[in-house]
Amino acid sequence: MNSSARDKSHRGNASQFFVAGELCRRGYAAVVTLGNTPNTDVLCSNRDGTRFAHIQVKTFVPGNKTCSVGKKAERPYGERFFWVIAGIPTPGSERPFRYYIVPCNEMAKNVFDRHQAWLSSPGKNGHQRKDSSVRAVAVENNASPTFWNISEYENRWDLIDKVLSD
Repeated sequence: MNSSARDKSHRGNASQFFVAGELCRRGYAAVVTLGNTPNTDVLCSNRDGTRFAHIQVKTFVPGNKTCSVGKKAERPYGERFFWVIAGIPTPGSERPFRYYIVPCNEMAKNVFDRHQAWLSSPGKNGHQRKDSSVRAVAVENNASPTFWNISEYENRWDLIDKVLSD
């Protein structure tokens, strides 16, 4: 594995722990599944263990305009599933950590709709675009309008609070 891929892998692993840590700081029990649970990087419950939220984590470097989420982002898993798009700064960076908490069903609808609109629009020299598994969301306001902008979901931990409250 080259150093760039290794750095990306380490940052992705670290982001899952940062997200779990933030949830614990907010009074929940959160565990990183270490890849052992499909579609769930972090499993979170209320303190009584009676309500759960499943969290898929995707990582970007703050300062980037977009975050790759993949084709999986088009699947609506249900109201207890969330995406946390985690901006994890590189070591020594002055940029802050950033978290976008997006309900899975909202992610699925918007990513699918944007991708279909992109596919149906003319490509270079008016050619038909070819489908791929690439999907991304915008994390900055000056990103391409091709991508769904998720800025309204920054620090929306209250969405997870609502699912976990009794």
